[in-house]
Amino acid sequence: MPPDIGALLSYLDHDSQPMIVLDPHYRILAANTAYQRQFGLGGVSHVGRKCYQVSHHYDVPCDQAGEHCPMKRAQSQRGPDRVLHIHFTPRGPEHIDVELRPIFDGQHEIIAYVERLTTVRSASARPSEDGLVGRSAAFNAALSALQRVAPSKLPVLLLGESGTGKELFTSALHETSPRAGRPLVAVDCSGIAETLFESEFFGYEKGAFTGANAKKPGLLETAQGGTLFLDEIGDVPLAMQVKLLRLIETGTFRRVGGTETLHADFRLVAATHKPLLTMVEDGRFRQDLYYRISAFPIQLPALRERREDIRLLVDSILQRIGKANDAAGPAAMRKITASPEALDKLEGYTWPGNVRELRNVLERACLFADDGIIRPEHLPESVLAGLPQRATLDAPTIIKARPSRDMSDEELAGLLKSFAGTRKSLASHLGWSERTLYRRLRAL
Repeated sequence: MPPDIGALLSYLDHDSQPMIVLDPHYRILAANTAYQRQFGLGGVSHVGRKCYQVSHHYDVPCDQAGEHCPMKRAQSQRGPDRVLHIHFTPRGPEHIDVELRPIFDGQHEIIAYVERLTTVRSASARPSEDGLVGRSAAFNAALSALQRVAPSKLPVLLLGESGTGKELFTSALHETSPRAGRPLVAVDCSGIAETLFESEFFGYEKGAFTGANAKKPGLLETAQGGTLFLDEIGDVPLAMQVKLLRLIETGTFRRVGGTETLHADFRLVAATHKPLLTMVEDGRFRQDLYYRISAFPIQLPALRERREDIRLLVDSILQRIGKANDAAGPAAMRKITASPEALDKLEGYTWPGNVRELRNVLERACLFADDGIIRPEHLPESVLAGLPQRATLDAPTIIKARPSRDMSDEELAGLLKSFAGTRKSLASHLGWSERTLYRRLRAL
């Protein structure tokens, strides 16, 4: 027997978050006012349609299109499930945090599901002039972890190569947390001399040392009530690691030269590109401090692991460069785009410097793009020289001899070994959608 939809919808309408009721066959049975307001199209109701048709424009359920389907997980585990998806909305593609809970009847059989949808404001799935940008699976995994930990008080350790956007992720975490209205203080641990670390971090009292002519609060006090971001924490000297550990364990500290015990209130976010566990084994980083700061580690993907995001990032970075030029005055105002050929070159490069290197390359290229279009000749030789062959395909005969959708797994595996382009370009070459290619790759 179906649930009392009217009574359930009346209850859901009291929630400010968009919520829908689904039957076990993915059909939307009801939607609260918040959902209709945020996801409705010109007042047209989505009730009666399949959820995957509305959210993803798919013809099949998410799990059949290479996505994580929360209904499948909730059904198998007979409990709630949560996943971050990219949904199509009236505003365009957006990151949506989806939480789904089953409804049981008297015989403990699942008769419906309630789905709560929260739009993620800390990242964009479209070109954006600021903040985090990305749509790839690797990016979404890091963003999903950030969404889960942000409301808590747990220390967060951001791991990843240099240039992967640790400061932007920290800013997004801070803005998503209950401390969003308080300061976010970033400390570059590699930029403070060892002799000055304690006084800069904890502050000092007047007369604490030569030149201390007045009391000075430290960076820690500046972050009171907010978030303290310790970038490159692997560079903190061992002597300071002891004091940092005591600060985290007791929540108290003293200024240099002071006797008063002060209380600290901050959320700690640390970041490094160094192998901290190896440093622990070598005695260069304290083991007890490592376990204190790594309560919730998040691995940030390298740009080569999220190649699908490169075009989106290029658009976003060029927007940001244009915004900076606008601020410089009318003489600098001009819109710059990248040609398809230049985008192919940018997609093929390995980007050892990650997003930071991509921005540097685009800023340089803008200086040569007199007509507002970045072309391959405007890119550095290192980018062009580092580009592998788009495809060393002497195997198109395989593709031409039979419909590409009928390719065997062995033929596809052989093609993958000889094709050096991106997943998008391979899908285009085969005449498949990216989702179709993704499903075949997962099967392999």
